[in-house]
Amino acid sequence: MPRFYCPAPLSAGTSLSLPPGAARHVQVLRMQPGDVITVFNGEGGEFDATVTRMGRSDVEVDIGTHHLLEREAPCAVHLLAGITANERMDWLVEKATELGVASITPLAAERSVLKLKGERADKKIAHWQGVAIAAAEQCGRNRVPTLQTACSLAQWVAAHPVPPAPVGALRLVLSLSEGTRPLRDVMTDQVAVTLLSGPEGGLTPAEESQALAAGFVPVTLGPRVLRAETAPLAVLSALTLR
Repeated sequence: MPRFYCPAPLSAGTSLSLPPGAARHVQVLRMQPGDVITVFNGEGGEFDATVTRMGRSDVEVDIGTHHLLEREAPCAVHLLAGITANERMDWLVEKATELGVASITPLAAERSVLKLKGERADKKIAHWQGVAIAAAEQCGRNRVPTLQTACSLAQWVAAHPVPPAPVGALRLVLSLSEGTRPLRDVMTDQVAVTLLSGPEGGLTPAEESQALAAGFVPVTLGPRVLRAETAPLAVLSALTLR
C-alpha cells in the first residue's frame, strides 16, 4: 500500500488535503476515489486513509484507523557526517534513513568539497530533508529523521558539551589513526550513539584532536579504506540491525 508523509494533525474520522508532493504522487499512480493509502505524520504510528476526491492539483482523503506501529532501531544513532560531493550526500541520507538513523547533521568539514552558505545551505538542507522523507515512506518508517543545520565541528562541539559519564550517550568517530580500536570492541547496549565521520579525505588531524577532546572514541572498521558515504552506513548497520 502506498505510504505518504503528511506533517499535519491526524485523527480518525477527519478529512485532509494531502501535501502537494503526496498529491502529485497519488495522481501519478492514477489512484481513484475509494482507493486506500497509508499516511503518517512522524508523531508515531500510521493511519489508513481513503481517497475521496481527485482534483487537478489536489487530493482529499478521509482518515481511518490508527495503527500503533513503530519500526525504529533499538539504538538511536545521531549521524554527524562530513558533507560529500555531488550526489553522494543524497545517497548517504537516503540509505542512513533506511537503516534507521535518528538525525543527520551535515558537517562542514575542512576537507568538504561542497561549501554551503546562506540561501544555498537552506535549499540543500530542505532537499536532503525531502530525500529522508521519501526514504521513510519507502522503507516503512513512521518517524522521519531530522536534518539539522549544517555546521563546523567546532560549532557542534560548542553546542554539545561533553556529557557527564555514565549519563551521556556514546560518541564515536571513524578514524584511520594508529591505535584506533575496532568498532566491535566498543559496541555496547547504549540506547543512543553520536557517530562522527569525515568527508572525502577524512577529518584533518586538528578536527580529529578536537573530536577526541569532546569525548569521541576513535574506532576503525578494519584494514580496508571505505568511501566517505559507505563507512558511516557500515557503522549504522552494526548498531541498528540487531
